[in-house]
Amino acid sequence: MPFYSASLIETVQSEIIRDNTGILECVKEGIGRVMGLGVPHSKRLLPLLSLIFPTVLHGVLHYIISSAIQKFVLLILKRKTYSSHLPESTSPVQSMLDAYFPELIANFAASLCSDVILYPLETVLHRLHIQGTRTIIDNTDLGYEVLPINTQYEGMRDCINTIRQEEGMLGFYKGFGAVIIQYTLHAAVLQITKIIYSTLLQNSV
Repeated sequence: MPFYSASLIETVQSEIIRDNTGILECVKEGIGRVMGLGVPHSKRLLPLLSLIFPTVLHGVLHYIISSAIQKFVLLILKRKTYSSHLPESTSPVQSMLDAYFPELIANFAASLCSDVILYPLETVLHRLHIQGTRTIIDNTDLGYEVLPINTQYEGMRDCINTIRQEEGMLGFYKGFGAVIIQYTLHAAVLQITKIIYSTLLQNSV
């Protein structure tokens, strides 16, 4: 968990003030977070004990949702494939695609659904981890200035109530466009891979 906090800070930190960090910088910062060493943090920094519940909750829910959706989608795809190819013999190309691509599609659907469903909880989790770390982020609304993180959440419940009162329900979905772009590119890569794979198999037959 402390290493997750350190890597999260490196991810959202503005490029303007970011130093040239090494490969082991997240490990160093994580150890410093546990030991109370390194860069001095503000008094608003939440203790690691108060971050255990939201971090574990997010991880467990993400695993449960993704596993359930993956099995469900995989079951549907396999039944669809079996029923569509039952009356006739399938080509070697189609057989290879049916063997590998349902698993990829199921993983894609599971990851997409779990990330979308749990995005509000992930927003809360990230804000709790970053609070009090003297992190400065880019102002993505304007695009030409940076903003300090000055939140004063007392815990998970206070964070949820504050976001709902001050920013509304849309406050839980700030930055959601990045998720849309991520999975759009992921879907495009899957489709291109399928086309290339089909072409290679047809040429080899």
